[in-house]
Amino acid sequence: MGEQAEITTAGDAANHELVLAFGRLQGAANRLEYILGRALEEECGISHLMFEVLLILGRAGDAGLSMRSIAQEQVLTTGGATRLVDRMEAAGLVERAADPADRRGTLVRLTPEGETTVVRAAQVHVTNIRRYFVEPLPADHRTRFAEDLRLLSHSARDALPRLR
Repeated sequence: MGEQAEITTAGDAANHELVLAFGRLQGAANRLEYILGRALEEECGISHLMFEVLLILGRAGDAGLSMRSIAQEQVLTTGGATRLVDRMEAAGLVERAADPADRRGTLVRLTPEGETTVVRAAQVHVTNIRRYFVEPLPADHRTRFAEDLRLLSHSARDALPRLR
């Protein structure tokens, strides 16, 4: 993106190409989050955040993950992760188990119901991602766009402070 003149007025600020570009990214992400999240809630009975945690636990396999790891993956406080996992446990999606490597620790892992739910939710999610996220883009831009998003995501992740 090219250089623009100095920002000296509210109009300059509102119309700066970088401000506009980031605003469009944020607007698209917020709208897509709403559309895709609502579909997960209506069709699968889970929030998008719950779906993300189910995916994280699916990647972790049978061993499960600590609450701290879940919090770090989702940029949540450990208290926020605990409350979310409490709701997921009450819904039968996850279970807590003693950490064999740390007597004081607890691991979270998928239940069979959680496994079934994440598979169904992923099917719904992929259909909607294709419809609302992929199909609007020109076919010859899709691969590059996905790669650019990966780069942005990793750059932003690396700039975050590590949660404790």
